[in-house]
Amino acid sequence: MEGQKTRVVIAGGGTAGWMTAAALTKLMGKRLDVVLVESDQIGTVGVGEATIPTLHIFHRLLGLSEQEVMAATNATFKLGIMFENWRDVGKDYLHSFGFLGKDCWACGFQHFWLKGQQRGLVSEIGDYCSEHLAARSGRFAVLPNQEYNHAYHMDATLYARFLRRFSEGFGVRRVEGRIVEVLQRPEDGHIQSLRLDNGEQIAGDLFIDCTGFRALLIEQTLNTGYDDWSHWLPCDSAIAVQTTSVGTPPPYTRSIAHEAGWQWRIPLQNRTGNGIVYCSKYWSDDEAMQVLTDNIEGTCLSEPRVIKFRTGTRRRHWNKNCVAIGLSSGFLEPLESTSIHLIQRSIIRLMQLFPSNGLVDADMAEFNAQTLEEMQNIRDFLVLHYKVTDRQDSRFWAHCQRMPIPESLAHRIAMFSEAGKVFKHGNELFGESSWIQVMMGQGIMPSHYHPVVDMMEDGELEAFLGNIRSTVKRKVDGYPPHLDFVRHYCPSSVKDAD
Repeated sequence: MEGQKTRVVIAGGGTAGWMTAAALTKLMGKRLDVVLVESDQIGTVGVGEATIPTLHIFHRLLGLSEQEVMAATNATFKLGIMFENWRDVGKDYLHSFGFLGKDCWACGFQHFWLKGQQRGLVSEIGDYCSEHLAARSGRFAVLPNQEYNHAYHMDATLYARFLRRFSEGFGVRRVEGRIVEVLQRPEDGHIQSLRLDNGEQIAGDLFIDCTGFRALLIEQTLNTGYDDWSHWLPCDSAIAVQTTSVGTPPPYTRSIAHEAGWQWRIPLQNRTGNGIVYCSKYWSDDEAMQVLTDNIEGTCLSEPRVIKFRTGTRRRHWNKNCVAIGLSSGFLEPLESTSIHLIQRSIIRLMQLFPSNGLVDADMAEFNAQTLEEMQNIRDFLVLHYKVTDRQDSRFWAHCQRMPIPESLAHRIAMFSEAGKVFKHGNELFGESSWIQVMMGQGIMPSHYHPVVDMMEDGELEAFLGNIRSTVKRKVDGYPPHLDFVRHYCPSSVKDAD
């Protein structure tokens, strides 16, 4: 109603809950009464410590200083992901942020590079991207007026704590308690209130489900349904553990493929986040634990935690007066660090379609359609890593090579294999440079390049490619070592980090 504040109840804290609270209170707080319910007794998954560059958009909206966020979360910089043993055992490649070379009106840089490769005029394609070369060189700096094609490795628990302080400064009310019952309106099934273990009831107009895999509101209460994608993304388990830092932290995440899954290694200022994602059909929890403990460096700082999941998506992310954000809305494994991005996109989408004058079916349908499309595009990008591989060493990888894939992904692979063509669809997350790096990294080399490249004589092509490479090298040579810059720019402000 006009002049009356909309009562928003966020069920659950963690990264999803506190990102939602921070955005709603800072950007729409005058129109809203925001309450967040969480229990200190319920832990969060909290393994998502690697981000992607889109997080800058969120921080700019909130007016947050990069240095302040990084110092408060023990963060280091991330310029990409090193995929080790994915194409085959002993073969590694880097998927970096940023853009490859220079495009022209008719085709992408990869076509110039492909002709250059045939003529013996090029080095590896990453040498034509400053973020790629900086990651491999262990160098980085944030320069004035620079494009923000970098991300972070951060402590997700500390990030949620930072955003809680921020949100409370803008008036969010946090209620401690465990939700024991979700009460619905008898006339239409909409959620009316949450009853806590101390008997308190929290009523609201709009409810945000940030209860993680439990999906207490969107699924346990509203029975929204779930589309399982595990036939395309077969891993269903993870084990996470933190260790002491060993050596200098590189400015990239490591993703190390094993016989039935893959291991992550994420360097923070004060420790390293480790974990293994695997398929329980091929490895028991004990076998996966053994592989993880055999392949970590440093001393364990926490007890390893086993996490079970099912990749897929909620059939509706906004159902009645409930919006699912975070793990409650679906799960795509952390292979390309997309979890926090999906949280952020859902928050922004919700604000764009906010029901300030009551629920509108068309707005809810638009929210659901956009969310599903975004998740499908990311799904296809993740499936690519598993499907296109030369590994012959285990039943798991044999299964991945044989498995059917979505038509949308098969089409992209066919276009690139034949003639190196890649097109970004609308607002999808991963652009041409990402698809090119992963498809080439996994072993797809196009049969042909675009004919417009033949407009260049060999000498002209050599000069064009050489100029880009030397410009990139000069830029990266001017960067300091990554850790030196972190210590100067954003040294940790956390005394007793978890």
